[in-house]
Amino acid sequence: MLAMIQNTLRGKGFQLYERPFELNIVGIRSDSVTPNQFDDTLNVFYKDEKGNWLFHQFKATTDPGTFWLKNPMNPQGTALLKHGQYPGSHMIGMHRGQYLALVQRKPVTVIRDYDRDSTLDFNNGKEQTGMFGINIHRASVTGTTKTVDRFSAGCQVFANASDFNTVMQLAERHRKLYGNSFTYTLIDERALIRETKKN
Repeated sequence: MLAMIQNTLRGKGFQLYERPFELNIVGIRSDSVTPNQFDDTLNVFYKDEKGNWLFHQFKATTDPGTFWLKNPMNPQGTALLKHGQYPGSHMIGMHRGQYLALVQRKPVTVIRDYDRDSTLDFNNGKEQTGMFGINIHRASVTGTTKTVDRFSAGCQVFANASDFNTVMQLAERHRKLYGNSFTYTLIDERALIRETKKN
């Protein structure tokens, strides 16, 4: 899986970070339009001090839950992060004033799902670029959360609290070495498969 992701990043001309303990954080959005499921993955990989790649894959959602699809915070619709690479888009900070997470620090592009149903619309909404609080955080405080519900209104959310804590420890090491700036990349499962077939 690591090689597939790396090949996809290279194929798209995206940055691949290779300094020791410098994090690559890549969301893979599953080819499913069914909402409220933790059916995506957040992938974190980096090189150690010997130049070996270390790879972690965690269950997550890159999509909003059903509650926010039906009850959007924004009158133009709920935010779906558009696939792409967002250099320096996140930093360690407080998620909604409650706990440390990776919070948005630079503009990102979202697609507004405006029709207020429970189906994810990736192609029909209006694109917007700006600061929308698209954070990378956890669901419940402990254990593994089964359904997204209110935990995401467009954020990238870990299903398991321990997985999230592991990533935050890695992020703290990255911050000490390279500063409080993290790049987030979101790719579609379909693009991953397509790029792999090319190589």
